[in-house]
Amino acid sequence: MKLSKHNIFSKIRDSENYFLVNLLSRQADIISACEARDYLQQQNGKLTDNKQFAVEMAEKGYLTEEVAEESLFRGKYLDFLDSRDKDEIQVFYVTNYSCNFACSYCYQDQYKPPAVYESTEVIDAFFSFLRNYYPSRKLYITLFGGEPLLGNSNQKKTISHFINRCKENNLELCVVTNGYHLKEYIPILVRGRIREVQVTLDGTEKVHDRRRYLKGGKGTFQAITNGIDACLAAGIPVNLRMVIDRENIDDLPALAQYAIDRGWTANRLFKTQIGRNYELHHCQAEPDILFDRLSLYERIYELSACHPHILSFHKPGYSIARHLAENGELPEPLFDSCPACKTEIAFDCTGNIYPCTATVGKSDESLGTFYPVTGIDDEKIAGWEERDVTSIPQCRDCALQLACGGGCGSVAKNRTGTVCSPDCRPVKELLELGFAAYFT
Repeated sequence: MKLSKHNIFSKIRDSENYFLVNLLSRQADIISACEARDYLQQQNGKLTDNKQFAVEMAEKGYLTEEVAEESLFRGKYLDFLDSRDKDEIQVFYVTNYSCNFACSYCYQDQYKPPAVYESTEVIDAFFSFLRNYYPSRKLYITLFGGEPLLGNSNQKKTISHFINRCKENNLELCVVTNGYHLKEYIPILVRGRIREVQVTLDGTEKVHDRRRYLKGGKGTFQAITNGIDACLAAGIPVNLRMVIDRENIDDLPALAQYAIDRGWTANRLFKTQIGRNYELHHCQAEPDILFDRLSLYERIYELSACHPHILSFHKPGYSIARHLAENGELPEPLFDSCPACKTEIAFDCTGNIYPCTATVGKSDESLGTFYPVTGIDDEKIAGWEERDVTSIPQCRDCALQLACGGGCGSVAKNRTGTVCSPDCRPVKELLELGFAAYFT
């Protein structure tokens, strides 16, 4: 027997203990420094004197026969493909590319909004395409922008028409909005089956208004928080997103306390996510304010240790650590973390189709059109569909592959020119933080 190629082993941050994780056998253990020495002995090709430890390692799949492990991998991979083929598809629809905000970190400011067709005609064609192209798949729709909930009467008519079409097709709807006009849209939204509304707050009032303001400079915090209150009061779930960089990270404890005091965190309809501000399409004016993925979560770990109430507002995933803590077991192996063309696809008001939200609006990424004529590039779609850890050469022998899933295909393609390349995630380092945060 030999050590599994899927073992993830490292020292827990701020601890003398270590962790050992295997996504293929779905086992996770915290081990002592003494057991870690036994493990490293095995890793160096020597038999350990601790026979009981070796027996336990074999029982949990950390020690295995190569043929048996390959067979288990194939079986799990086929299960994954079968499950993914039955998963619901998140369909994004961009109603417009215009926005009433002038956020300090917006990347769309370099683009001129494209010419669009009459909105209801395109919307009707969109729903017709979905019925024909996905006759037996479960779908839900996410409205995206630009800003879909603009305050003018024409946009309100457009959103009302869209919600009516969702109801006719028995489809749930999510909305991604800056939240400024959210309160006045509640009477329209409650007519539909709203799965959630995602709204962004980048901190408490002073910090947020310095980053996310109207064209003309007016602050937006008060209107957004009133909109969140109105959503929750109407029974509409809210997903609050905070976009973080070095300019606002230290306001996270204050925003967490604000959400607690406002009663949001006690509401079962309220949840949160952390977004990383990163360079997109053109350079940030101050790129040194950006975090990479690991440094962001290291700083959140430090802040949470000093301000434990942050965890009442948001519990970081730290790769798979939070899932393990909350469920008492590991998730299934992740053979693919890129949903593009598989469980995600995007459409826009110009009649174009794109693989995902990271590619929407980029003409060279279009997969075809649904209006005014229908035409699909099957070869492009196949390229995205085939991407997973078995088709990315750099992933095949990586111990982290089943926790990372190859990362984002769009980011990988932007960097290397090919979809079948990795967007590597710092899985081991995130787990070091996660085991410290949730298991010590």
